[in-house]
Amino acid sequence: MSKRPEEREFGYKFLTPLMRVAFKLYYSPEIIGAEKIPEDSAIVIAGNHKHVYDQCLTIMATKRVIHYMAKKEYFEGKLAPFFRAVGCIPVDRSRRDFSSAMSAMKVLKKEGAIGIFPEGTRNKTDDFLLRFKTGAVSMAKKADAYIVPFGLTGDYKFRSKNLTVRYGEPFKVGDMTVEEANQKLYHEVERLMLENLNEEKELRKNA
Repeated sequence: MSKRPEEREFGYKFLTPLMRVAFKLYYSPEIIGAEKIPEDSAIVIAGNHKHVYDQCLTIMATKRVIHYMAKKEYFEGKLAPFFRAVGCIPVDRSRRDFSSAMSAMKVLKKEGAIGIFPEGTRNKTDDFLLRFKTGAVSMAKKADAYIVPFGLTGDYKFRSKNLTVRYGEPFKVGDMTVEEANQKLYHEVERLMLENLNEEKELRKNA
């Protein structure tokens, strides 16, 4: 019997070190604030989504096993073996997917790490940031997990000069409502993205 997504860690531990090296050599991303990611305890890592490789930047930032939630279509394409091997959790976006939510909660209840993109899809619009769905904060509240926000900007190009991911301070939902916590997460991700862009602007100015 094959393992459930939340139980797969061997493939992650075997493949991700190779991915880290290849990704760093090819894209040369800048990772800021990785030390803010808790080394233990339940966490939900959440940020903006622009490219299929976005999860790789978080995988590079921590040695923890991160079970990313990914649309089920990824498990039907060329990269399907990779997504399965590293313990990604398939999500059916056409309906309320209780199975994926249960898998994620099992990870969090074991003090594990879940990765999620609250926008729900890659942002292919002209909007700076899409409206956030509440799944990330809802799970974090139920599991009393920390939410670790990140903001990602730049281009996925060979030896990119602007591909940057910045992590913010972890926080818990606590006494906040799901809506209040979702707003906090949204504004934190927005702020981190703007910090990246402002820093990039300053570097260009001083170049």
